[in-house]
Amino acid sequence: MAQTNILLETGTNELEIIEFYIDEAPEEGVKPYRAYYGVNVAKVLEIIRLPKVTGMPQTPHPCVIGTFNLRSRVIPLIDLSMWLGKPMARDDNTKVIVSEFNKVINAFMVSGVTRIHRLSWSEVEPPSGYVTSFAANNFTGVVKFPDHIVLLLDMEQIIWDLNPALAMKTERERQEASIPEPQRSAYKTLVVDDSNSIRRLIATYLEKDGFEVLQDINGQNAWDRLMAWKEETVKNGVPLAHNVNLVVTDIEMPSMDGHTLCRKIKDDPVLKDLPVVLFSSLINDQLYHKGLSVGADDQVTKPEVGTLAERARKLIEERR
Repeated sequence: MAQTNILLETGTNELEIIEFYIDEAPEEGVKPYRAYYGVNVAKVLEIIRLPKVTGMPQTPHPCVIGTFNLRSRVIPLIDLSMWLGKPMARDDNTKVIVSEFNKVINAFMVSGVTRIHRLSWSEVEPPSGYVTSFAANNFTGVVKFPDHIVLLLDMEQIIWDLNPALAMKTERERQEASIPEPQRSAYKTLVVDDSNSIRRLIATYLEKDGFEVLQDINGQNAWDRLMAWKEETVKNGVPLAHNVNLVVTDIEMPSMDGHTLCRKIKDDPVLKDLPVVLFSSLINDQLYHKGLSVGADDQVTKPEVGTLAERARKLIEERR
């Protein structure tokens, strides 16, 4: 199913999401509530019926209800309703969404799957109000339809929270790749990511290696900032490097995605030589070509964050 996303033109600010739902377990005298969620098609390998699940003696969280075998692969199954604090009843229609991102395969149990939507990132609103108050770290955006709303699930944040060892691993990598103090330069880097935790993580890694980091929450905000810097360069003759040496951007973001931001930078006569690094869980062998098509100078998957500073420095120094 994920292959359909490859047909989307890259850099047009479009995405496809799979809409699914969770029916909360009914309580006596209370009508069950159906909540709708979505996830990027590019993260989905397939959707299957609930398989036979084998319990695990130890799990990182009660929502990891066991494992199942899928074509000789043992895959952990996460009860998404339990993670969200909205327990659901299982029946013959219960579905499992098998996903892959950051080169790891996991599965999420949901009540059912409805359809695929093709839309623009400009239609995706950042979480706010009630959504932020009860689950700020679980969702990356909101899509409003005439008869319902769909919350875009931050699956990678859930997996990260379930497996903190991933963060420990990258910290060790960062220490090993750390650049000696005399070789450091305060390169100005614009980091663009809608996830506060990921953005802070990138900033921490780069700042410890001597980079000066500015941050934006989506591609549109970053583009507006770049346009202001471009105007300063054109009108006042201030070198672009006075404001920015590098852009590190996520791909999935409300308003404007990272592929579109990269394409716009590379199509601009003033900004085109500015190095752009795509930093995303969506970077894999199948989708790597999308970054190449919009002119990305490098592509780093999130488990490789420990290599980011070294690769970024190399790109900047090559431009000089």
